Amino acid sequence: MKVNAKQEVEVKSNLVTGSDLLVQALEKASVEVVFGYPGGAVLPIYDALHRNDTNFKHVLSRHEQGSIHAAEGYARVSGKPGVVIATSGPGATNLITGITDAMMDSIPLVVFTGQVAKQVIGTDAFQEADVMGITTPVTKYNYQVNDIADLPRIVNEAFHVATTGRPGPVVIDIPKSISETITINDYEDDFYLPGYQPTVYPNPMQISKVTDELSKAEKPVILAGAGILFAEATEELKQFVNQWEIPVVTTLLGLGSYPGDDNLALGMGGMHGTYAANRAIYESDLLINIGARFDDRLTGNLQHFAPNAKVAHIDIDPAEIGKNVETAIPIVADAKQALNVLLQEEVNRGDYTEWLDKIKKNQKEYPLWYNRGDDPISPQWLIEQIHEKSNGEAVVTTDVGQHQMWAAQFYTFKNPNKWVTSGGLGTMGFGFPAAIGAQIAKPNELVISVVGDGGFQMTLQELSILKTQNLPVKVVILNNDALGMVRQWQETFYEERYSHSLFSENPDFVKLAESYGIKGMRVSDEKNVPEALEEAFSHDGPVVIDCRIDRETCVYPMIAPGKGMHEMIGVTK
Repeated sequence: MKVNAKQEVEVKSNLVTGSDLLVQALEKASVEVVFGYPGGAVLPIYDALHRNDTNFKHVLSRHEQGSIHAAEGYARVSGKPGVVIATSGPGATNLITGITDAMMDSIPLVVFTGQVAKQVIGTDAFQEADVMGITTPVTKYNYQVNDIADLPRIVNEAFHVATTGRPGPVVIDIPKSISETITINDYEDDFYLPGYQPTVYPNPMQISKVTDELSKAEKPVILAGAGILFAEATEELKQFVNQWEIPVVTTLLGLGSYPGDDNLALGMGGMHGTYAANRAIYESDLLINIGARFDDRLTGNLQHFAPNAKVAHIDIDPAEIGKNVETAIPIVADAKQALNVLLQEEVNRGDYTEWLDKIKKNQKEYPLWYNRGDDPISPQWLIEQIHEKSNGEAVVTTDVGQHQMWAAQFYTFKNPNKWVTSGGLGTMGFGFPAAIGAQIAKPNELVISVVGDGGFQMTLQELSILKTQNLPVKVVILNNDALGMVRQWQETFYEERYSHSLFSENPDFVKLAESYGIKGMRVSDEKNVPEALEEAFSHDGPVVIDCRIDRETCVYPMIAPGKGMHEMIGVTK
């Protein structure tokens, strides 16, 4: 068949590369920002980003780990999936920690990794890695694109899988031969996943069992997890708590799911939770878990976890129910939907007066405590000052360790999606790049990254992004010249044998910040802290504050490994 000149022009105008199809799919998915780092296998994709006008922006990290933690921070604060692009081989493997972190903490990500050309896969080609094999255990799902016709559908499908049910990371591995193939732009992106239909609505009979048990209970407690935040169910939780007057314990990742300053809020439970929260769980006769995993850092010794309680567990992931703690009332459902049905049930509660009085007594007699210093600074007091100077309204990100626990204990979160931390994996290096993503998600909010001097040095190269993107993140380093939590455990459980946990040399963090063109500050005594924080938080741009804290300070109270919730140490001075 002969093709006339007009038809030939039309065909040519409809020709695109696989990379163009990817960019179009990202546009259709309403992506706002992509975090990435280019390399050989994704050069066609980056060329397409250059050639196409896009409504989303690309943020160039200085290391792939920075890209993926920033995407996590963006997702955690915005509720939208974080998007990452990295090249094959080392680019992809540098993402594994962040992918695993997102998997354990239920963070929605869509990660695009480059791959060597199809014809050399399996030959140990330059920068080849088995991304499918490596990521299968740590993703919600993963794909390798083997036919360009499947690319639009796979991208659309990936965003759906990442954000529905229990959120999580999805990886799409794209061979270079696919991304640079020229094709006609007429592929469908519709999909149907008959094997993936998450249960969203609760079984009404199971819901009735919860309210029936509440009518008989004398010591009920709610355990509020991050699932409430993911389901956008904080208002429904408030209504349910107020209807029944049930005290609330939050998990580490659930902070902000219920107002921390409410009179029914007991604070965080678990290894470094409050005495009142842990004692309430231990003595409860009905424990209602909404959107939380029963992980070991929460439960302590399972033999002593809520030993007298009947357990109801609401979770969208059926695999979590009954996994660690025997569950009498399993409810597979979205937290928001489950709470909406619970709110429609008749309220026939017992008399909880004695129970609430006992809890209030525990809160009054065994509050969180610390010793005040002056030089160096008391870290707990520093967190309280950060809370005061930010009016408790900042988005706070942390690394992992002592500073993380102090922030969880002493920064009272009143509102949802203000707390960004690494829970299940406990990833050092997470906090600072996560703050970058959070600031991009919330450009008009104060974002404070509370980090330790150890973890900050793992990803501090991302200071470049603060300068190039003009992001006003405030980095507060709790600097004790040590791996603080490691040092604490060596003190407590290893007879003070401080093996490689103390830093003999640290960089000058002020000069480091200034070398990136960022304002640097140092504070060494408490009398200068309020003024320094006010100056930093009012500064129109990024700031790094090096705060010299006491090396010997430990995080208390604490449930020691192998102990139960009733066996906390450091409850009093």
